[in-house]
Amino acid sequence: MRTLIIHNPKSGFGSDAVYQFQRSVVRPGDECVFRLLKDDFDPWEAVRDAADFDVVVASGGDGTVSGVMHALAGTGVPVCAFPSGTANLFNANLGNTPEPQSLARACRMGQVADLDLGSLSWVDVDGAPHERGFALMSGTGYDAQLMQAALPNKALMGEAAYYAAALANPRPDVVGFRITVDGQTYEREGIMCLVANAAMIQGDVQIVPDCRMDDGALDVIVVEVGSVAQLAGPVLFALLDREGNKIGRPHIESFHGADIVVECTKPVPIEVDGDSQPALVTRYEAHALPGVARVVVDSMSPYGPRAEQASRFGGTDDMAFPK
Repeated sequence: MRTLIIHNPKSGFGSDAVYQFQRSVVRPGDECVFRLLKDDFDPWEAVRDAADFDVVVASGGDGTVSGVMHALAGTGVPVCAFPSGTANLFNANLGNTPEPQSLARACRMGQVADLDLGSLSWVDVDGAPHERGFALMSGTGYDAQLMQAALPNKALMGEAAYYAAALANPRPDVVGFRITVDGQTYEREGIMCLVANAAMIQGDVQIVPDCRMDDGALDVIVVEVGSVAQLAGPVLFALLDREGNKIGRPHIESFHGADIVVECTKPVPIEVDGDSQPALVTRYEAHALPGVARVVVDSMSPYGPRAEQASRFGGTDDMAFPK
């Protein structure tokens, strides 16, 4: 088996778990290339020779994983998302076990799922065009403000940096959103508007129910409150009903579709897969990219096969695997 590991050393807290993974995945006769990313890495350059490998391992935070998957979209090259970041929400949404040995076993088993990605495009207030791909969710408004405010403290505080940023800004701006989903237009007001390919956040909480990465569509989510204090209701309901199927989500409305336009009544910040962008926008477009990402899955994942299949590459008998 030929494995390419692409590792972002700046992600998360500098864990060495990816090196444990590397030792676990290699067997006699295999080849493993370890590629360390620079700060300003180009994901397309990082995977320039990916077709020569059986699997590409994207080790880093959600932004790194998303960048690698977009660079390989439509190529059929399997990507293993290795969680080395702060939140690692893509791995949580995928449902794979996070242990290095188990992920190594999943790579050798070779079971994959073809998942959707999203694309986001906008023109900033200076007239410059931008386009980014995302695997999880992107948005405008309060969430983007939090991402920017948390950035200086992420390395020290981890996920707690986001909560500290929220406490420092208890009264975010209320924005008017004009949302067009597959030709149908809605007008709403709130503190943020998200476009999600997957909607599970920290604590295994689904912002909206039944959001999947293999349905060929995206979910537009509007949080219709005027202050952080009003988020107490949605947060409480989320803790009581993590999947959102029993008691719903007060002050949260969602729309489902493949082609989306969001227009804002004032310039607002924007974030893509947790990475704050250096721009303010009044309009952006999002489009679903169905089934373009081939991703390694294990038997813990809801996207995996119902029954375990024969190992594609062998050498899995002595490797840890949760049952």
